[in-house]
This record gives sequence, structure tokens and C-alpha cells, in this order.
Amino acid sequence: MKVYIIGAGPGDPRLLTLRAAELIASCPVVLFTGSLVPREVVAMARADARVLDSSAMTLDEIVEVIANARDAGQDVARVHTGDPLLFGSTAEQMRRMERLGIEYEVVPGVSSFSAAAAALGRELTLPELSQTVILTRAEGRTPMPEGEKLRELARHHATIVLFLSITLLREVCDSLIPEYGADCPAAVVHKATCPEQKIVRGTLGDILPRVKEAGIKSQSIIIVGRTLTADDFADSRLYAADFSHRFRKAKVKAG
Repeated sequence: MKVYIIGAGPGDPRLLTLRAAELIASCPVVLFTGSLVPREVVAMARADARVLDSSAMTLDEIVEVIANARDAGQDVARVHTGDPLLFGSTAEQMRRMERLGIEYEVVPGVSSFSAAAAALGRELTLPELSQTVILTRAEGRTPMPEGEKLRELARHHATIVLFLSITLLREVCDSLIPEYGADCPAAVVHKATCPEQKIVRGTLGDILPRVKEAGIKSQSIIIVGRTLTADDFADSRLYAADFSHRFRKAKVKAG
């Protein structure tokens, strides 16, 4: 028996990996986060599968379902939204399973942050502008560890992506403006890849009223950084004619 911790992707069922789809279709127990994972994802479960929504469950209740499946010798597809290892609340489940001697495997999924970047049509890392992406969240009911508050992370001037922070957008802007500037591009992508997808573009100085006007209050990724609008960045050296690498020799001399 094994538990498969599956990333269901950002919303569009067609973005499931082949491995994820195979497991959801074959496991006799499917336990999914119904508040976030579309029903179409678990609709592919086999006809006799036990399909359970974990939205209203506590951790103890989730582990009880898994332990009962273990006792019955049944594999479990534990389906999470996005990628299960990014803000997925999976670590505590894995810790419980390890204590119980239950084997598990993680099946990665398309993260909502990469889906948001794709919806915007922007590369988040550009030569000589930003080669670092910080994935984080604003401090709310969940406190941030020492050294990871937004004002401290802002000193890097990297592209910054925020999960679970749309209700704290005012605080996000207030924390980032001192380092990034009020004119720094910012974007909010609500439910990327879903039919309800909304995109709001602006700057740190005006994104808040734009988002309020759009009525966005949940399930959104915030992206901040100059890469969102830059068009004067340097070309990558990877494809330069005077650049040699393992698979291609330079075709012209440098300089």
C-alpha cells in the first residue's frame, strides 16, 4: 500500500501530469482538497473508488482515512492543488505517515506561480535584471520566520511572488515600496488557467484599487518586479553566436 501525494496543478485539468492522471484513475481511495481542486480532476477516478473531500476534515481525520486504507491494503491518491510541496500543508501529513510506517510518494504538479507567470506571458528571470525569484507570503495569522519578513526580503530587489496574500495586499505594497518604488510593476492573477481567471496589472502604487475594482479577494498570486514590463534587457548568452557551450561551438569570435 502506498499514499501518492499528487499535485493537481493550478486548475485546468489538462495540466495534470500523466503520472497524476494515471494514479487518480487507478487508486481505490481518492482524498482531495475540494475547496481548491476542480471536480473534473477527481471525476476520472474509477467507478468503485472511494472519493472523499478533505476540505472540512482535520489533520487527524485525514490521517484516519489514510490509516484505514492502509489496513485495507488500498492505495490512496491524496490530491492537492498546484504543486504539493509549495504551501501545500503536506509536510505534517508526511510526518504523520512516517510515524505510522506508511509509505508515500510525492508526484509534483504545475505550481500556481508558474501558471500565473504563463498567464502574464512574462519570464520572471531576465539577464542582468533579475536572476532570482523569491517565493513567499505576507505575514498574517501565520507568522514569518526571523529574517523572512517582506521588508527584509525586499532588499534583494529580486522578482517576488506571493502566495496566500491577496487579503494582505495593502501590507504587501507598504512593505515593498520603500525598496522597489511605487512605480515598480505588479500583477495579480486570480485562479490562473481556470475559466474564472482574472488578471490585474499595475504598479505597487496603484495595484490595490485596481484589484478592489476587479473584486478579487481570494485564490490569487501576486507578482512584483521589473521583469513584468522590461523590454530592454540583455539577450541570454545561451544563444549568442560568439558563445560556446557543450552542445555548440561559437560561430563567430567574441568582440
